[in-house]
Amino acid sequence: MRRWAGLVAALALSAPAVARAAEPVTEDVERFYRLYDATGGNPSVEQLDAYIAAGTPAFKAFARLRNVTGARMAATLAAQRAVYADARRCLAVLPAVKTRVAKAFARLVELHPEAKQPPVTIVVGRGRPVGMTYPDGVAIGLEALCAAHFMNPNLEDRFVHVIAHEYVHIQQPEELDSLEPGQPGATVARMSMKEGAAEFVSQLISGGVSQHQHVDWTKGKEAAIEAAFLRDLDKTDLSDWLFNGPGDPAKPGDLGYWVGARISKAYYDRATDKRQALRDILEMRDPKAFIAASGWKPAAP
Repeated sequence: MRRWAGLVAALALSAPAVARAAEPVTEDVERFYRLYDATGGNPSVEQLDAYIAAGTPAFKAFARLRNVTGARMAATLAAQRAVYADARRCLAVLPAVKTRVAKAFARLVELHPEAKQPPVTIVVGRGRPVGMTYPDGVAIGLEALCAAHFMNPNLEDRFVHVIAHEYVHIQQPEELDSLEPGQPGATVARMSMKEGAAEFVSQLISGGVSQHQHVDWTKGKEAAIEAAFLRDLDKTDLSDWLFNGPGDPAKPGDLGYWVGARISKAYYDRATDKRQALRDILEMRDPKAFIAASGWKPAAP
């Protein structure tokens, strides 16, 4: 019996570890609101610098990449007091969010076993951005996401689906995930498919999308939106399709997310090998070839 136990232990040590994505880390949020309460909502620049210096590795990366300093946080706190006060309501949903996000990540691994599983950290910064991916994981700005009132009115759903969307970006090729507007190759087709793939896979694993407003705002406009998208595929001016949101019901913004998700869904639905289809969506490098292979056509007028 002891001999078999030793063999089992040896096999366990030699087998590759199976990574498991943990629940989102909320330590930085909790530290911020302890400081916020202790100072009556008026922490000093020095106290905020200390808060940043004592942060998790993810928060320090977030602060470095997004130029979050004590001085900038203090200025934002002074100018937007309601944002930080209002964000407290989002604290209440975090326990449920953490549980649901962990399930979404498990679903991703089930569908895509080679999925990367870096941590997700929820932080408090200087009012933006809502979310950020970087090589070591995902950071979500609590106060920024809580203030995104145009998004899903259900706060729990809002956090779950936005986190899932950002996590999908981590699964995409680095050259695509890091592509920014204005860079060579950043066409309407490429950037819309980057974001649309994240929307589609987010829905697959979490049950919803980050750009919830599109559900209602695109009804009855599908044909016009998609015909215009097809005409604009090669444009490098993204202003009609991406990063122009949220817009309003008459003129929705960020429609590249919505069209890209519909194309990704068309590709996935027609595939017989769903696992390979998901891999193709995540690893897409030639968006126009992918669109052609998807079978997607603009909606009929």
